[in-house]
Formats: sequence, structure tokens, C-alpha cells
Amino acid sequence: MSRLTPLGVMVLALLQEGDMHPYEMARLLRGRHDDRLLPVTNGTLYHTVGRLQKCGLLVEVGIDRDGNRPERTTYAVTDAGIEAIRAWLRRELPRIDRPADFRIALAEAHNLERAEVTPLLRERRSALVDDHALHRDYLVRARDKGVPEQVLVEIERQESLLDAELRWLDSLLARLDADGIPWGPDAFTSSDRYLAQRKAAQQ
Repeated sequence: MSRLTPLGVMVLALLQEGDMHPYEMARLLRGRHDDRLLPVTNGTLYHTVGRLQKCGLLVEVGIDRDGNRPERTTYAVTDAGIEAIRAWLRRELPRIDRPADFRIALAEAHNLERAEVTPLLRERRSALVDDHALHRDYLVRARDKGVPEQVLVEIERQESLLDAELRWLDSLLARLDADGIPWGPDAFTSSDRYLAQRKAAQQ
């Protein structure tokens, strides 16, 4: 696999919660509304699982049959799959040029330890500061030159979004620095809601 796809990352991250068959993966992704981050179709999901298996990032661990239902193949993530998630997150969290991928990276950032996530997000912050300054300064110069506002609205919007993201990111970093958020692969607790969600997805 030349590049792990965002859906591939989400599949491997799900398997860190336990062995699953693709039907359960799809139901969990939709039940958690992760399909707001990217489209999740059965065909794409099964294709992704097949590619991940060929690359040795997950393995088949069993085949179940329940009554008249079709056989369901259960998969587990491999050590290589776990490292692939982490490598993808390390690459995508600091980047500001792929906003759609960043949303997936942020959603799965808890698969890295706090001590690793924080500097990656600070690297992102530095890039955002530069980009925000570029947009802000361009707006100032353009207005000084009398450029009509109607041709500046997109730049104005982007400058506002960058400003908002910087304020949000500063808040997140402050909470991470103060240990205000339980964090990391081992910080997740098996709540009653989570267990009920898993059970419903297995039906």
C-alpha cells in the first residue's frame, strides 16, 4: 500500500478496540457518525479491508456463521498495522494543506501518546500562524490599494477560519499541557455506552 487512506486508518483504529468483521466496522462507523468525516460504503469498506490484509496490516482470525446469515470473516490488526496508524498520524497532524485528512488525524490522534501529540500540534500551530499572517497581510495590502471587497470575500473567510482554528488549537494545547484531558491509547475506558454500542453493531 503506497499510502494509507483515511478509511484505512479508521479501520485499523477500530480493530485496536477488538477483533471485528467488516459488517460490525461499518455499523460502528455509522453509529458513531464517523461517516460525517468521509463516505462509508460497504463496497469501499470491504475493498479497504482487502487492501489492508494484502499489505499485512490486518489478518483474518476467524469465520463465523450465525443461522442463515452469510459467513462473516473476523479480522485483527497486526503490529505493522498499529505502526502504520501512528506513522500516518505523525505525518498528517502537523500538515495544514490537507484539511479533510486532518479531521481524520485529529479524530484518531488519541492513538498517539500525549507527549507525541503535543509537539505535532505545536508544529501545526506554527504553520497556521504563518498562513494566517499571509492572509491577514494580503487583505491589508489589498484594501490599501482599493481592491473591491467583493473579490476579497474568500480570502476574508479563510483568514477568519485560520484565526478561529488558532484560538481553538491554543485551547486544546493548554488542556493537554495541564493534563486536562485523559489521553492516549490506554486512557479509554470501556463505558457501558461503548459496550452497548459494540454489542448492537455485532447483531
